[in-house]
Amino acid sequence: MVDKDVKDILKKYSRKIEQEVHGFDTGEQNSVQDVASSKEFVQFKQDMMPELSRYERWVKSLGNFIKIKLALKDEQKISKQLNIAHLDVSPGGVVGLAIMNFLGIFFIGVLISVAIWLFGFGFPALFLFLMLITSFFLFYYFYSMPSRLAVKWRLKAGSQMVPAVLYTVVYMRHTSNLERAISFVSNHIEPPLALDFKKVLWDVETGKYSSIKDSLDVYLDSWREYSIEFVESFHLIESSLYEPSEERRIQILERALKVILDGVYDKMLKYTHTIKSPLTNLYMLGIVLPTLGLALLPLASTLLGGIIKWTHIFVIFNLIIPFFVFYLTTNIMLKRPGGYGESSLLEKNPLYYQYVSKTPYYKALLICLPFLLLGLLPLFYSYIGLGDFALADIGLGIFGKGNFFGFVDGNGPFGIGALILSLFIPFSIAMFFALSFSLKTKQLIKTREQSKDLEKEFNNSLFALANRLGDGTPAEIAFAKVAESSKGQKTENFFKIVSTNIQAMGMSLEDAIFNPKRGALIYYPSNLIATSMRILIESVKKGLKIAAHSLLSISEYVRNIQKINQRLKDLLADVISDMKSNMCFLAPLLAGIVVGLASMITGILGQLKEMVVSGGAETAIAGFGSVGNITEIFDIAKMVPPYFMQIAIGIYIIQIIFILTSTLVVVDSGEDRLKKTYEISKNLIKGSVLYLITALISILALSLLTGVALGGLVS
Repeated sequence: MVDKDVKDILKKYSRKIEQEVHGFDTGEQNSVQDVASSKEFVQFKQDMMPELSRYERWVKSLGNFIKIKLALKDEQKISKQLNIAHLDVSPGGVVGLAIMNFLGIFFIGVLISVAIWLFGFGFPALFLFLMLITSFFLFYYFYSMPSRLAVKWRLKAGSQMVPAVLYTVVYMRHTSNLERAISFVSNHIEPPLALDFKKVLWDVETGKYSSIKDSLDVYLDSWREYSIEFVESFHLIESSLYEPSEERRIQILERALKVILDGVYDKMLKYTHTIKSPLTNLYMLGIVLPTLGLALLPLASTLLGGIIKWTHIFVIFNLIIPFFVFYLTTNIMLKRPGGYGESSLLEKNPLYYQYVSKTPYYKALLICLPFLLLGLLPLFYSYIGLGDFALADIGLGIFGKGNFFGFVDGNGPFGIGALILSLFIPFSIAMFFALSFSLKTKQLIKTREQSKDLEKEFNNSLFALANRLGDGTPAEIAFAKVAESSKGQKTENFFKIVSTNIQAMGMSLEDAIFNPKRGALIYYPSNLIATSMRILIESVKKGLKIAAHSLLSISEYVRNIQKINQRLKDLLADVISDMKSNMCFLAPLLAGIVVGLASMITGILGQLKEMVVSGGAETAIAGFGSVGNITEIFDIAKMVPPYFMQIAIGIYIIQIIFILTSTLVVVDSGEDRLKKTYEISKNLIKGSVLYLITALISILALSLLTGVALGGLVS
């Protein structure tokens, strides 16, 4: 009877235990974790890098229409770029997408050209040539897309290298556990390097690698060619795990941070020396020579019998030369090393909605559209067919005897009035982007600068907090004392809020800082502050002395990083200031003067044409012969109208500002979209306003000089 009762009890509780532990055996648990981790990893990648996901869709949808067999060397090269950029596509698909774009655009151009020819409008050879150029550009753009995306990924991830090593070292000072340190770092640095560290952990969880060290070593091999200092730093961190002496272990960890700081500085020093010559060549070949060449176009067009049209000017200066400049700047950006640059992620900023909002574009369009229509007024006037009027009739006879718009034999406009109105076209385009970009980034830049100022002060407050903890003061009381000692500083309120939450609200230290509703970090959205406080919470559990050492380490390391960053900015200052002056001062100034010269040349020929029409063909100009002979050689009707030339030059200046500003931001700060957009808005205002003022003064001054000088020379 007793045996039966015992068996019943064992049977009963065996079933109960099985039910309670069901689903928690190792195999099933790992399976659930694997699925959850993989879904989390994929979702994280899609959220943080949507541009890559779009490109992957393009390659998989269009790139697979054509099966491309690449040479082994090319396949290995593209595969390496795809791996760096974390793209899940094949090298053949990349080349297939580039070829599909090339063939698609080219055949569309052929079909449109044939259709125009069949309708009796003549064969548009220029249009077909333009479509061919566009096809080659798209082929290059999509073929080189993996390399550019790899560089973007490398620059974004590289800007997080120093913080990653810093947080790993600080964490492992009090907890010598590599897996927990990597997990801590992956949660407290910005993407995309955070994504890589999460994948290192994920590969261990899924059983791909047996240990965190094996997974980390495989990942570090991908950086060996681009950032050997990053690899060496983590190998030193790994070696500290096997050091029996605590003092020696701390020395190795500190050495790891010094290695990456020195490595980044040395590489950026070398980079600043190597890019000076390419940037100078870029300015001369992409800006100075094309702009000077424009001064010869008015005379060259008439000497060639009108072969050069205004459409050719647009193709050369607004398509071919910008593509050439874009190609040169891409090569400069490809050489930039990682490890230094802006590290804050734009998407995590609370005001990010302002950056992606379309409202600034609508506001800018309402402001700039009237100026654009004003610039197009000469074309509307010609299309309607209204008669022109002489400059003398509106009190502008001092500029000559020509007409305001200056249409000559169905060509034009050549008049000074039309040329001045044309200035509104590049002005409206530049102001559209400048205003919209400024509205998108104004508050974001302001909050970023405030956060940087706050972090500079917080470093000193962190040092004071560490000293309080080192004296044995409990963390809850130490915050109140630091708040009293930091009066007048920006960080005073942070420590006050923490102290108030603890004393008045009865919160724990962690809740006082990280509570989503009342925590102090709500008012101070800084990654450095958040990570420092998280390290404090973790280290306080080990003891006040350990917490004090951790905070002192952060304070010292951050101070060293700030010094390195300042030294790097000093190194780059010469290159950046030179290019900014060239882009925002010399290039617009030179282009504006060229517009004035073109106006003077066409003004002289226009007035000579008026003399011939009015019966003064035999009038002689000393040293040049009769006016009729001059106007036959330089026929104004066959020239490129300065109206169209000015528009092409103005748009070219805007394109150059876009391209060079993007390049300088990458050189200075890495891949930083917020700074790039903000700097473009500033440089557009500076460059375009200077260009328009210079062009206007040149047009008025040289036109006035033309009227006076021509009247004195004609006998």
